[in-house]
Amino acid sequence: MATTTAKSARAQKSSEITTGDLEKDIQQLRADMAQLVNHLKDMGGQSGEAARKAASERIEHLRGQGEAALNSVKDSTQELEQELARTVRERPFTSLALAVGAGFLIALATRR
Repeated sequence: MATTTAKSARAQKSSEITTGDLEKDIQQLRADMAQLVNHLKDMGGQSGEAARKAASERIEHLRGQGEAALNSVKDSTQELEQELARTVRERPFTSLALAVGAGFLIALATRR
């Protein structure tokens, strides 16, 4: 019987240690989880900042392309205007006849 009492005392003592260890482990786990959440928040902020920076760079690149296209259209329009003015100066009667003909066709198209 003495051995049974000793075994139960050891079992009870080991269960007390296990319970205490579990409580400590749970507290440590909570602390680790809180630290993990903070790290994830920091990483999310860094990822968001990187995404914003990449988007900003892409916007600047697209804006540059848009400005280049606009300048190209402006240059083409100016060249076309200069060519038209030169043609009107060289052939005024032909230009006048074309303008009258175009006006007549537009008037016919809009009348219907």
